[in-house]
Amino acid sequence: MYRIYVRTLAIVAGAAIASGCSTLAAESSSMDSGSSSITAAELQASKQRISELESALASKDRDLANAQARISDSNSTSRSMPADASLFPPNPKPGQCYARVLIPATYQTVSEQVMTRDASERIEIIPARYEMGEETVLVKEASTKLEVVPAVYGEVEERVLVKPASKKIVEVPAVYETVTERVLDKPAHTAWKKGPAAMQSATVLSQSTTDTGEIMCLVEVPASYKTIEKRVLVEAAHTKSIEIPAEYKTVTRTVVKQPATAREVVIPAKYDTVSVTKLVSPANEQRSVIPAEYQTVTRTDKTSDERMEWRQVMCEVNMTRDNVLALQKALADEGYYKAGLDGIIGGQTLAAAQKYAIENNLPAGSNYVPVEVVKSLNLSL
Repeated sequence: MYRIYVRTLAIVAGAAIASGCSTLAAESSSMDSGSSSITAAELQASKQRISELESALASKDRDLANAQARISDSNSTSRSMPADASLFPPNPKPGQCYARVLIPATYQTVSEQVMTRDASERIEIIPARYEMGEETVLVKEASTKLEVVPAVYGEVEERVLVKPASKKIVEVPAVYETVTERVLDKPAHTAWKKGPAAMQSATVLSQSTTDTGEIMCLVEVPASYKTIEKRVLVEAAHTKSIEIPAEYKTVTRTVVKQPATAREVVIPAKYDTVSVTKLVSPANEQRSVIPAEYQTVTRTDKTSDERMEWRQVMCEVNMTRDNVLALQKALADEGYYKAGLDGIIGGQTLAAAQKYAIENNLPAGSNYVPVEVVKSLNLSL
């Protein structure tokens, strides 16, 4: 098995190297034969393509060296292992069957656009075009001169201020007034008087009789008033401000009604007619873009390497007639098995199981039925 694997890898690597070398040789010969007419852009594209091919060839050489190293490691490992170690699946269980199958490498086809020629630009020069004609040329430029316009005067009457308005502060004396007022001279009081009680009349408040026979009367003396004159303040002394109006007079004076000015007088330009060569259209260039050219290149990339794998399958232990009948019926219900239900594993049963596995992304084999197919059909062995 390892010898077949090594031989296959060697053939694939040799074909890749041969195809890369032949492509390089073809491109080099075509570049040499057309070197006389090749442009700088095409030469650059060719060099870039050669560099890409050399990189691809180096990558394939590295893949071949890695494959050979893996084969060498596998051979050394198999020589160091017991003779029957690789003949049994890992962690087997009683009642289960396994098949050692070769899982081929998987590849993916990728298409990409490769630029074969860069975009460029073509430039076409269109010369200038002239023709004879008459043209008016300037002999003497226009100019200006200044003329002075004298000022205009006139007399005007104007009221001018002689003395501005002012204020004067005047002192106002106090104002007094003489008034008459009745004031108390003596207040009412009582006094003792001698004499008989009949003489005192009703003003007698009390009396007493002494041993001498005299009578003392307590008499009320009424209050007495008098009239006086006094000077009272009616208005206190103060100051007041008196406005003195401004004084004006009318005068006559000479004023400028219109100031002196300068007036600009234009002197027109002088022209003459001469014969000249006129430019009808200037020289220019026309640019046209030449688009880049691309080519679709398809390559095959490896997505996974070839490997050996143990798979659990149906075998004599669990391939009873009832189990096979159940498998055939399940495949028939799914539309894959169209023969009669006989309970025997034959070519039609294996083909139906393989087609079902492939279309449902399950492990598939042409001469065995993987357990994943049985589980997918909800069968129990």
